[in-house]
Amino acid sequence: MTDDESHEHVVPGSDEALSTDDVRGYDFRGEFDFGELLDSYATTGFQATQLAEAIDIAERMQDEDATIYLTCTSNIISSGLREVVAALIRKGYVDVLITTSGSLTEDVIKTEKPFKMGEWDADESALRERGINRLGNIFVPSDRYVWLEEYLYDFFDDFFAEEKIRTPTAFASELGETLDDEDSVLKQAADNDVPVYCPALTDAEVGNFLYYYRQGYDSEVGIEILDDYDSLIEDGLLSDTTGLIAVGGGVPKHHAIMTNLFRGGADYVVYISTGMEGDGSLSGAPPNEAVSWGKIKEAEKNYTQIEAEATLVFPLLVAAAFD
Repeated sequence: MTDDESHEHVVPGSDEALSTDDVRGYDFRGEFDFGELLDSYATTGFQATQLAEAIDIAERMQDEDATIYLTCTSNIISSGLREVVAALIRKGYVDVLITTSGSLTEDVIKTEKPFKMGEWDADESALRERGINRLGNIFVPSDRYVWLEEYLYDFFDDFFAEEKIRTPTAFASELGETLDDEDSVLKQAADNDVPVYCPALTDAEVGNFLYYYRQGYDSEVGIEILDDYDSLIEDGLLSDTTGLIAVGGGVPKHHAIMTNLFRGGADYVVYISTGMEGDGSLSGAPPNEAVSWGKIKEAEKNYTQIEAEATLVFPLLVAAAFD
């Protein structure tokens, strides 16, 4: 093999001129501009460019007056993203919220008793002895749940007084009406007529306390989920255009895309996820997998996924696309 031949293997060369944008980041010379910084993400590469795509798609949702579904898991409400979700609802950017039972319980707790900053590397046994629960680097003292039980028991008495079988959306709405905190997701949803769907309502302290309440006070009470599913599907069928922002995975994400299946798929979709596709789980499944199921429509640049932790990127998406 000659030197020229080996050189061709190492540096094969190319005659093709690419027409795409140059890779270039933000120029910090001169006065700083936050909007221009986010604009520069489009040509920064990696997940910054995915965020720029998400901003564009979220703006297109609004331009087309889409029915916007926001889905999130309870850790979003555990963190300071609770205030971001509440702001989106308060300002009229969200038409449907789908979340988990933990989101409801933690939102209610925070109206009265804050969660506290902690640390990742903690002595778990010592925390248990002190009555402190750990969520990542967030600490939640157990007295919060003692207070919540008393609050919900009083609420249950009124909630089930005239109807023994209720829905999760009714639960979320009427619970939100009892709250005064302007940063409460449930209060903002109730005040702005945004339905909060929680198909797994029993999967948190609400479920525990409902169990105790039914055992000790009224054996006839219950939660009906199929009526909510009917409403979610039928409202989707009436929407000309739908947009979905899924913050995290799990039941909320799938509930949104599954109900959009009935209308031929969601029109615009943004996922924010740290889930891995390799294990075949729904939480890690990218949006193009949902296209194969008919849950997201196939169109040019109508979906994207930001592979990043939500507290880092969700506020940036909201600031750029909604606020």
